[in-house]
Amino acid sequence: MPNEGAEPVGPEPEASESVAPEPAASESAEREPAAPESAEPEPVGPEPEASESVAPEPAASESAEPKPAASESAAPGPAAPGPEAPASPAAKPEASGPQTPAPSEPTPPRVDMAKPRPAASSGRAGGDPAKEQPKSPGGGLLMGRPFGVPVYVAPSWFLVAALITWVFGDQLDRVLPELGGARYLVSLFFAVAFYASVLVHELAHTVAALRFKLPVRRIQLQFFGGVSEIEKESETPGREFVLAFVGPLLSLVLAGVFYVAMRAVEPDTVPGVLLAGLMISNLIVAVFNLLPGLPLDGGRMLRAVVWKITGRPMSGTVAAAWVGRALAISVLVGLPVLNQSGALGGDAQDLGGMDTVTDALLAAILAAIIWTGAGNSLRMARLREHLPELRARALTRRAVPVETDTPLSEALRRANAAGARALVVVDTDGDPMAVVREAAIVGVPEHRRPWVTVSGLAQDITEGMRVPADLAGEELLDRLRATPATEYLVVETSGEIYGVLSAADVERAFVKAMARPT
Repeated sequence: MPNEGAEPVGPEPEASESVAPEPAASESAEREPAAPESAEPEPVGPEPEASESVAPEPAASESAEPKPAASESAAPGPAAPGPEAPASPAAKPEASGPQTPAPSEPTPPRVDMAKPRPAASSGRAGGDPAKEQPKSPGGGLLMGRPFGVPVYVAPSWFLVAALITWVFGDQLDRVLPELGGARYLVSLFFAVAFYASVLVHELAHTVAALRFKLPVRRIQLQFFGGVSEIEKESETPGREFVLAFVGPLLSLVLAGVFYVAMRAVEPDTVPGVLLAGLMISNLIVAVFNLLPGLPLDGGRMLRAVVWKITGRPMSGTVAAAWVGRALAISVLVGLPVLNQSGALGGDAQDLGGMDTVTDALLAAILAAIIWTGAGNSLRMARLREHLPELRARALTRRAVPVETDTPLSEALRRANAAGARALVVVDTDGDPMAVVREAAIVGVPEHRRPWVTVSGLAQDITEGMRVPADLAGEELLDRLRATPATEYLVVETSGEIYGVLSAADVERAFVKAMARPT
């Protein structure tokens, strides 16, 4: 959220005769007709081109809401955009025009439309955002789609599989020395079977999430286990508790199944050793995940309990995250000591040597994962708490309509006269057809603008680019993610055009939201 000193979002007040006016202070959220055109045209400042898809973590809303102008001839003072100049609403009901987003940095430079400059670097220049496709949620090798959810194996898994194969192979050499080199094939089978058990653990979370109508983006098997990426938060603490508990519960069930199967075979055989290893490993997974600290399942259960007691999800997240950080420190210090002392089932060893270094390294990696996960949980909780303040209406830019054959210089003159920061191409009936992209405007030298028509710089408005003015929070973000673009047409429930929403404004507002203390 914006810091207290941040300027509010809203329409720019009337101004005149400034070459690059500063953004105005926020105004009333109610619509007011603009005054007749009386000021000299001023340059409208577009923002450099930015990434053309709305980031998963875009912007939080500002406090003030925009007010659309009444007519194209209105002349509220122009406003030069920039990171400090928030969006302004539509210049007239039927006027709208998306603008190319600003760079994804929190504080992009100020650029004047009237002064051609290359677009800010965003990986490419001037591309058509409507043709952009959402990035694949993949994170490695796709293994399948159980229940419609993609399962990926991260590259780090192969490192772990090799490590498990080597370590378990040495243990097999002590128990079944007659296997020889074949023990590594048995160890590799164990590594695959163990991660199959981890997949069952994650599928338990996935099935519960789908049962509660929570979308699951993917399951990923990685270095220290697996992750089910559930895109929304549970609506109640009870559901949160169940969603977290089913994973360790399934691991406990698997440990019991392997124990029963182990009792039915000879202990000093390959099946007996494999079943014993799988029983112990699933028991360890269950117990470890029940530890009461985020990002572990036990931490989510603790969060649900505190949430139920206090009535505030954020209180539960803060408590479970700090317990998770304490747990990370305990793992960093205590795991090597317990392993060297033999408390975890091995032989007691003297401190020092490669075994101590290995134990310390693994403990450090595991502690870092827990600490980072706890911090990420806090950040995501802060985002969710501030999301309701992110409103399409408050971030909307003022726009003016222009005919298809209007010269760019004339269109910019009208926009500056109306204090607008977006252009929309309309047909003879005044219905919007396309929006003029800022990046395209910036790329046209000033001396060529009287001979370049706006239709050559416009992007057609698709249905997915029409956003209701009353959308806010996660609903707004979901709408933008469904149709990645740089600008969106904001409309009232009656179909009246309110203005243009820039993805860059959403991203900047998100950065400000994350900076605001909870």
